[in-house]
Amino acid sequence: MSQTAPQGPQRMLAGRYSIDELLGQGGMSTVYRGTDVKLGRQVAIKIMRANLADDEQFRSRFRQEAQSASRLAHPSVVRVLDAGDDLIQSAAGPQRLPFIVMEFVDGKNLRELVAEQQLTIAETCRVVDSVLTALEYSHRAGLVHRDIKPANIMITKSGQVKVMDFGIARAVSETSSTVQQTTAILGTAAYFSPEQAKGETVDTRTDLYSTGVLLYELLAGMVPFRGETAVAVAYQHVSERPQAPSTHNAEISAPLDRVVQHALAKDRNRRFQTASEFRDALRQAASGVMPKLSSDDEAQSSVLFNTSEDISESDLALRRLSETGGSTRSQSRPPVMWVWASILTIVAVIAAVAFWVATMAPSSLVPANSREIPKLAGIEQEEAVKQLLDLELKPVVEEITDDDTDAGDVVRTDPAAGELVAVDTKITVFVSIGPENPEVPSFDGMSLEDYTEAVEALGLTVGSVSNADDPSAPEGRVLQVSPDPGVAVKRGDAIGVTVSTGKVKIPDVKGQALEVARSLLDGLASVKPEPRDDCASAPGFPVIEQSMVGQQPQNPEVVLAYCSG
Repeated sequence: MSQTAPQGPQRMLAGRYSIDELLGQGGMSTVYRGTDVKLGRQVAIKIMRANLADDEQFRSRFRQEAQSASRLAHPSVVRVLDAGDDLIQSAAGPQRLPFIVMEFVDGKNLRELVAEQQLTIAETCRVVDSVLTALEYSHRAGLVHRDIKPANIMITKSGQVKVMDFGIARAVSETSSTVQQTTAILGTAAYFSPEQAKGETVDTRTDLYSTGVLLYELLAGMVPFRGETAVAVAYQHVSERPQAPSTHNAEISAPLDRVVQHALAKDRNRRFQTASEFRDALRQAASGVMPKLSSDDEAQSSVLFNTSEDISESDLALRRLSETGGSTRSQSRPPVMWVWASILTIVAVIAAVAFWVATMAPSSLVPANSREIPKLAGIEQEEAVKQLLDLELKPVVEEITDDDTDAGDVVRTDPAAGELVAVDTKITVFVSIGPENPEVPSFDGMSLEDYTEAVEALGLTVGSVSNADDPSAPEGRVLQVSPDPGVAVKRGDAIGVTVSTGKVKIPDVKGQALEVARSLLDGLASVKPEPRDDCASAPGFPVIEQSMVGQQPQNPEVVLAYCSG
């Protein structure tokens, strides 16, 4: 349905807002520039689609969520100023349509900005960092956005990032019964979390998954999952593993790859648990540091507890929200006693079933064609593959970096060791290719060939090779490397190597006193003095002739002639 602003230069909405030029249209609304005539300020007015307005449940939910969103006051959140419904002229005639009034943002949404040019990796990290800051604030206020995507992120002309449409997605999703209906309103399933695609309840980690999709798209230039229908894309979110962003953009670092993959974990318990945790990991990855990611319940550091005097406007807003306790939660929780009672009951049932299976279950319950995956961690890839093939399983090798496992050895398998699977099941064998940041190996006594092999085993390469004379090292022996041994470098970095030529450089000592000449040649060659009696001697017996000068094979004999008188 197309919606148009009512005719007339001063057509008023709710007796307060004049509707001016059209700013844009989306799957669920039309946005106009407007003026709050009471306060004399510019605003953005979003008028919802007529097919939503026909749903009384939606209008009620929409007002509630708009009221909740209006309590958000943060530099990275587009402020909701007012909401309601009014008679608005549409293609079908006058209709009472819901609307919201927001602060006017002078800029473009991220979808429009990316369409003009792809952001740099640094700019991408800055934008997503701001989105996560906004989400950290809203989550503490009890609001889950549910529809993080480029079209809902505004970039001002000064470069400030602002997230909009908090609460609208919830009002839509709670009045839409299917994935097809919801995506028809929200516009795309490309940013759905697995729990949204399956129709499960959502929480703050749903927003973090969608932010992971956003980060993936900005880095790689495309979303991780695409399909001809919303259902096809939703299925991929639930069941398929995305390719690493670096497969589409070679400039993306391994730490950023790891952050994206962690954010897109299917199980919400295995992805980032808070926006601040996600943001801290992203900042480390953006600086080239591999973040240590874990699903353990650890206390996450937050700018809320920053005691320094240099506190940003965003941090102050978060701190105020933390001190006041925020607004009411968007969903009620059961009493703590019932939660613990439920947990203890579930644990008891699981323990009883496990005991029965271990001690009393008949062996006939295990299918005859099942195989138990052996423990393969720590053994060589070739041996691991052989064991799986002997069990009639199908090994699929995938290389990963690992700080604690030697290159070529197995880190883990998926499914894990001890699990029962049917024959012909594909078993992913994760094989270490060494640490993410290996140290430059020592070169003591090694030839260039041996050192090259040691370097490549760590995922490094030998770069420039220079030659140097040495009185004792055999030809091809490594004399020096750059960077020095023990320095941590990145995988793929080149190591400069200096090797011995197997020769020495003999200096010209003619005119030097015989003893001085001997000392200059000490360690480079053996010296054979040769006295001449056909010339007058001089103090110190200066050398008048020298049998060889310049580069020579190692351990040469140099004849030094001098006048003996």
